[in-house]
Amino acid sequence: MKTEAIEIKRDGLTLRGFQSLPETDHFDIAVLFHGFMMTCGRDPEDLIYQISEDLNRRGIGTVRMDFAGDGESDGPSEDVSVLSEILDAEAILRYVRRIPGVRRVFVHGQSQGGVIAAMMAGVYPDRISKAALTAPAAVLVDDAKKGSIMGIDFDPREVPETLVMKEHCFSGFYFRTNQKLNIYDWAANYDGPVIIVHSEKDPIVPYRYSERFHEVMKNSELHILPGGNHPMKDEVRAETIRLVGDFFEK
Repeated sequence: MKTEAIEIKRDGLTLRGFQSLPETDHFDIAVLFHGFMMTCGRDPEDLIYQISEDLNRRGIGTVRMDFAGDGESDGPSEDVSVLSEILDAEAILRYVRRIPGVRRVFVHGQSQGGVIAAMMAGVYPDRISKAALTAPAAVLVDDAKKGSIMGIDFDPREVPETLVMKEHCFSGFYFRTNQKLNIYDWAANYDGPVIIVHSEKDPIVPYRYSERFHEVMKNSELHILPGGNHPMKDEVRAETIRLVGDFFEK
């Protein structure tokens, strides 16, 4: 397996991340989407990094990129939104489809990345063979509607121009558009195999949001793991990685 840093262009921005490709003529590949205010797995302790390593050991290639405004990719955090990440994901998937030898394309997403993976699967049900969602954060719609996210409160009827969270500055556009997203409508258009993994004690995204994905994505399997947390650390980490790897490999 050969891993290298890559760059992908999107509307004048450069997205930066990594690809790991098997040294075989034909192979499957998984595109891994990271969560809100996170990166593509630049730290070996990150779930995205560890899922990528596990898939690579199984002979499955991976591409993982920082979304614009995150990590090493271009753009300010003020420009980050689910809509901008959809555009990033489209550029990444277009790049992946052009890699010689690619057979099947899978998508995996963690947290907000799980929302992106589900929505893109709904856009490309004919090109995405499988989808895996870990703690998919569809709660972002309800959070924006009630005006409270990760301890930050605001008036949802008069969203401010900017909000600062953990030293990241986000535009009010992010929250205004979140209020209007029909995430489950997009996801319901995908009829391919799906696995959904969530921690029972996730304090940020209650597992009922994964139950809803399971309802609308008819060819899905749902795993609610006892204990755990939102980053899928500690006692649920190994099982999460195994479930996703087995699902893509079989």
